[in-house]
Amino acid sequence: MPADDESPQTTDESAPEARQLRFAYVAGVTPGKWIRRWEERMPDVPLHSFMSDDGAQVTVLRDGEADLSFVRLPVEREGLSVILLYEEQPVVVAPKGHEISVFEEVALADLSAETTLDVDELGGPAMALQVVASGAGLVILPMSVARHFNVKDTVARKLTGAPATQIAVAWSSDTTDEVIEEFIGIVRGRTAASSRQPSAQQEKPKREPKPDRRGPAVKKPKVAQRYAPNPDKGRGKGSRKKGKR
Repeated sequence: MPADDESPQTTDESAPEARQLRFAYVAGVTPGKWIRRWEERMPDVPLHSFMSDDGAQVTVLRDGEADLSFVRLPVEREGLSVILLYEEQPVVVAPKGHEISVFEEVALADLSAETTLDVDELGGPAMALQVVASGAGLVILPMSVARHFNVKDTVARKLTGAPATQIAVAWSSDTTDEVIEEFIGIVRGRTAASSRQPSAQQEKPKREPKPDRRGPAVKKPKVAQRYAPNPDKGRGKGSRKKGKR
């Protein structure tokens, strides 16, 4: 029979895991500033981020891989809370040396004679840009996506007359908690002191009222008149009695 001091140590498997926050984002979204603000305000909650492609931007939420996801609209919103953040500038990307390179911006109507490729059919923006570089046609993308992949032998110009794409943050409607609300507030630009931030709503210790050392109020007596009233005050000149010479 083993001695008491040799009995195996047991661990508490029921202990809850430390809270952490995970979010995904699509290409073109730059979450660095939000990560920095989170680390300043919530240093006790680790933040983990990873990039997802457009096809998985909502799947990561439904599968439980992420608590939030920065998505490019439109997405299937059933069971999700979605908040629009900003719009993206569209660009047209052509092979290097194409005539659009001499312009600062191009109108969508001017591309009617061009071969415009479908990004989704080509397997996403990374592959589509490689096809553009080969000279097979043009693609229309958000400017942030074209800059993110930055494929050699292509040129991008602002596109007018085309609908802008939109970036939103999404999360599962039934998993909202204060940690998620805190992150959403940071993304939306709320300051640490904002009354809508959960971290700012925590109760602060109340200060005990200072004792009143002045004591009860005492009425001050009226100041006595320094001089006796002048009996001649208010009388006319003629009414003053003349003194004896």
